[in-house]
Amino acid sequence: MTSPAFRTYRELREEGWTRHRIDRAVRSGSLVRLRRGRYVDATTDATVQDAGSLGGRLDCVSLLSLLGVFVLHSEHLHVQFDREASRLPDRPPSVVPHWRSSVSGPGDLHADLIEALAQAVVCQGPRAGIASVDSALCLRLISDGEVDAIFDRLPRRYRRLRCLVDGSAESGPETFVRLMLRALGARYETQVRIRGVGRVDFLVDGWLIVECDSRAHHSSWEAQLSDRRRDRAAAAQGYLTVRLVAEEILYSPDVVRGALAGVIKGPRRRRQGSLPLVDAHNSCAIARPAR
Repeated sequence: MTSPAFRTYRELREEGWTRHRIDRAVRSGSLVRLRRGRYVDATTDATVQDAGSLGGRLDCVSLLSLLGVFVLHSEHLHVQFDREASRLPDRPPSVVPHWRSSVSGPGDLHADLIEALAQAVVCQGPRAGIASVDSALCLRLISDGEVDAIFDRLPRRYRRLRCLVDGSAESGPETFVRLMLRALGARYETQVRIRGVGRVDFLVDGWLIVECDSRAHHSSWEAQLSDRRRDRAAAAQGYLTVRLVAEEILYSPDVVRGALAGVIKGPRRRRQGSLPLVDAHNSCAIARPAR
């Protein structure tokens, strides 16, 4: 990932810009003056400009959100500052500063992605942090080897979480549900294709389908009709389908975990292998065996 960078006044002059041209570009809005002697193109994302105007780099959940990586919350601006930085502007109370040395270049306006992901694990907590790493892996923004680099940067107490990362998760809620199923001791497969039904998020113990629905992909009537048809086709083959809502998965996880426990450990539990064959399918970067 290439980080956008500011250009200094001196660099602009060396590129052939005159003082009049620079002033005119700033007045017209095509060039933005971040701080004294530091400029970026006006097309640069506003959050990146905000971080640069403070003398830092966009970092942590703010950078991940910009890149399309799952984060649980991104209301506050997270900015990385070099430890040796001085004479910085005053920061608004809503800015979350992260002081650390970085491999980023002096003019870079994005923090290093590996550093940002490690920071996000600390800031968000283990469950959401793993979901962010899963998301970056699924989007192919990082490799499996770079996941190791993320956890190498974290305090030792976080390193046991490395084995929980799984790039087959296509959304943050899927990661949350996977961790719940694991904690419940359930045997599950992710991204499974069932003949006559299609691909499902989870197949638990060979008979329970768990789907993670979001407003973005399941709010229209047409989408809901499609879901009902899939559920009916699954029921005809003996599968039970449980649909979970993303908002409840993320913000009421105890309620969702209780519901899953009730279904998995309830009287409807069946012997594995009694249902039609399924085809495992994984559209993301890394596939993990069923646990």
